[in-house]
Amino acid sequence: MLKVFKYSFLDLMRNRWTIAYALFFALCSAGLLYLSGDGNKVIVSAMNIVLLLVPLVSVIYGQMYLYQVREYVELLLAQPISRKAIFMGYYLGISTALSLSLLVGFMLPALLLQPSYLLNTNWLLLIVIAVVLTFIFTGLACWLVLKYDNRLKGFGAGLFIWLLLAVLYDGAILVILLLLEDYPLEKLALVLSMLNPIDMGRMLLIFQLDYSALMGYTGAVFSHFFGTRLGGFILTFGFGVWLSFPIVLLLSKARKKDF
Repeated sequence: MLKVFKYSFLDLMRNRWTIAYALFFALCSAGLLYLSGDGNKVIVSAMNIVLLLVPLVSVIYGQMYLYQVREYVELLLAQPISRKAIFMGYYLGISTALSLSLLVGFMLPALLLQPSYLLNTNWLLLIVIAVVLTFIFTGLACWLVLKYDNRLKGFGAGLFIWLLLAVLYDGAILVILLLLEDYPLEKLALVLSMLNPIDMGRMLLIFQLDYSALMGYTGAVFSHFFGTRLGGFILTFGFGVWLSFPIVLLLSKARKKDF
């Protein structure tokens, strides 16, 4: 697994798109740090970029790379190497390369423009959330590549998952809450929010910044729960479940798939 990880990681780190990914976040971070004097506003603005683009890039870029090396993967499968080692090596290689690009993109501008941000808890929390989302959605990308041999179907499914979780999910929750406004909805809203890692990342950071009003009705419902230590623990546990979920899907599909 380590050899597969090393190969995929070094291959991706030399890729111009990985470098462009790091440069994009570096430019965004530098612009926000240079133009805004309010630290919390900088983090909220960066959060909106992260929650929208990190899942999208992780899904699409992960699929592009794995479809590209598909023939090489099939060659590895003919060798005395376990399927788990091969696919976990690629999953960790892609996730680590994208995460390192994020770290460079966020930390380098902070080091040059606002060194105090290197010790800013909220800034570091934003980076951690971005890395966690990278691992989650890269895992989903690896699973989709195994599930769909047809690239168009794979990319279509990946875009649908991103669109559902990043754009449509919040609207669906709002509609459900409005339709059932005459009933106690706290527990239902909590469960629905835990089903979306993007929402969990947004809630964790918003409550850490004490900007729960930005979440409207959802923030009013959750402010007395997710703003506590128990709420933070539950969100952390939820992220752990989400990190494990794509890996379980990936390994299960890898064992059953007939290459």
